Amino acid sequence: MTQISRRQFIQAGLIGAAAASTGFAGMSYINPTDSMIDRVKLGKTGLIVPHLALGTGTHGGKQSSDMTRMGIQNWLKIARYAQERGMTFYDAADLYGSHQNVKEILKEVPREKATLLSKIWTRPEDWNKDAPKATIDRFRKETGSEYFDILLLHCMTNEKWKEEKKPYIEALSEAKQKGIVKAVGLSCHSFEALKVAADDPWVDVILARINPEGVIMDASPDEVMAVLKKAHDRGKGIIGMKIFGEGKLSEESQREKSLRYVIGSKNVDCMTIGITSVDQVEDVVKRISRIVKEV
Repeated sequence: MTQISRRQFIQAGLIGAAAASTGFAGMSYINPTDSMIDRVKLGKTGLIVPHLALGTGTHGGKQSSDMTRMGIQNWLKIARYAQERGMTFYDAADLYGSHQNVKEILKEVPREKATLLSKIWTRPEDWNKDAPKATIDRFRKETGSEYFDILLLHCMTNEKWKEEKKPYIEALSEAKQKGIVKAVGLSCHSFEALKVAADDPWVDVILARINPEGVIMDASPDEVMAVLKKAHDRGKGIIGMKIFGEGKLSEESQREKSLRYVIGSKNVDCMTIGITSVDQVEDVVKRISRIVKEV
């Protein structure tokens, strides 16, 4: 009987998983390669992270996402495969309900070799009634991790976030002082919020929407990239999201162009992409590994 590796077994078992929503529609099967994701400095945070984070928020909301709806065991197959490619960077959030996913993979990946990012939803919800400090403690229990590498305010939509989210900022600052959080910041969903973040000394990390077509972004690519350059030059860690425009940039040429644009800018340290199958892991790791060497 011909023997196959665990990697080949996982690949065969998950080919054909739903892909359109993450920007991989119509992608053909790619044979496994030896490509590994590289590691990069995240601004001046002192963190060294994989170039690509395993996103867990596709079609996320109300503590659910495509990654949680597929079931823990199915997601773990993808996360284990990603681990073999060097992707031990997990992008979670309370809004996605994905802390349980992270908890399970961290049982297999040594904590010191993982990068854990989560995001605090600051708007009143039935599942989010705790005070900021209590919310952080709940996150620690839900993920099974005593600390977070990165903890962000989730989805800031105006220039007044510093004033409006002051209790959360104070709680995050205290957690950082205690070593519960290594780096703090926000995910931006408006150009005004992004511009404030670029100038604010409290912000260590910015999660920003960026792609060359301006799809689901806060301003034009040139405008956003100029602010990201300013923030990056000031030492802030920049994580790109919506690289494939939430699936709207699904053609191979579009994926290639977007990755080349983001990586080639030198203003985005790393990125997060929602992934729902191992062939998506294979494709994007292979592309990033090649483009990093070319730009």
